[in-house]
Amino acid sequence: MFEIFILQDTLNLFLLPSPTLKQHIAMSENVLLPRESGEYIVKNAVNVEVKPSGIQNLTKEIVEGILSKRIIVDQFIQHPLHPKSTDAHAVEWFFVVDTLNFCFWTPTDYNKYKVNGQSGYFALCAAINRALQDGLDLTNPKCYSTLSLEALQDIFRSDDGKTQIPLLEERLICLQQVGSILLDKWQGKFENVLKSAQGSALKLLQTIAEQFPCFRDEAVYAGKRISLYKRAQVLIGDVWACFGGRGLGNFKDLHHITMFADYRVPQVLVHFGALEYSAKLMNILKADKILQNGDPMEVEIRGASIYIVEQVKDAVLTLLTDKYPEIDTSTVNSIMIDHYLWGYRRQHSTDLEYIPFHKVLSIYY
Repeated sequence: MFEIFILQDTLNLFLLPSPTLKQHIAMSENVLLPRESGEYIVKNAVNVEVKPSGIQNLTKEIVEGILSKRIIVDQFIQHPLHPKSTDAHAVEWFFVVDTLNFCFWTPTDYNKYKVNGQSGYFALCAAINRALQDGLDLTNPKCYSTLSLEALQDIFRSDDGKTQIPLLEERLICLQQVGSILLDKWQGKFENVLKSAQGSALKLLQTIAEQFPCFRDEAVYAGKRISLYKRAQVLIGDVWACFGGRGLGNFKDLHHITMFADYRVPQVLVHFGALEYSAKLMNILKADKILQNGDPMEVEIRGASIYIVEQVKDAVLTLLTDKYPEIDTSTVNSIMIDHYLWGYRRQHSTDLEYIPFHKVLSIYY
């Protein structure tokens, strides 16, 4: 018996008729970018508070990490499950993985989804690599745009043979959607989308959000349409890190890319005292209540996360420039900081258990 939990509202979103989708695209034209969204959300937040003292704590942590070389640009991308820049399929691999890079948490009384001993995001990577090793052409949209649910279920088979990856049906819909769009508009390659941005991370971000609806991580908050774009920004960050900021990964305006607002990094921000929850929100999180995607509480947690990391980034750059002019700051950005914070949470997962994380069944993170 498989353990399954499905987000029907998300499934219905992708089955909407084209006029509704066109309306959604039109709304996206006036959306605030992630950094602007973070600022707007924090300014209007009710259930979260940003603490300057915690931002100082985080700034100190990041600066010390950079000086000691605990934090380096390719720290995350060097994981053995990631492709190398010399791999012919690297860009397409990241596009497939980041199309599916969402919702790995499971309820406390469920078995954790694992593949080859890996959990969470790395279980996804392990499953994709296993399928490629088995001879499935899974970086080719001709393959993944026509996958059946049964085939995807086999690709994501777990170590225990019972536990299923969350939101399997939604993952299938996302793959079929992006694969069909690549074949129809981009000659079957995400690399063509990447090249069309001509080295602009902002243009690439906007193209991904406009062209691929399942990456369109937006919400309405306090009367404005805001964006968080977690997976779209992860995709850009992965390409940048994989290629070391050169070649296909050379972007001239990475300052537009923020951290990747998810459900785990906020735990680290709370731990360092940079983010504080209201008593009402903390009680909801401790009760393991599942929030809806777009709920103001969820938006505030994610928006504040973006705002905090942007503040930390700015402070780190200022401090390094003033006190350590010999340090190359060209690779110091929100991507590198996010990679460190995400890794910190995994490394200190037991120590951070006292901080509840917000739970949302969503394709966006």
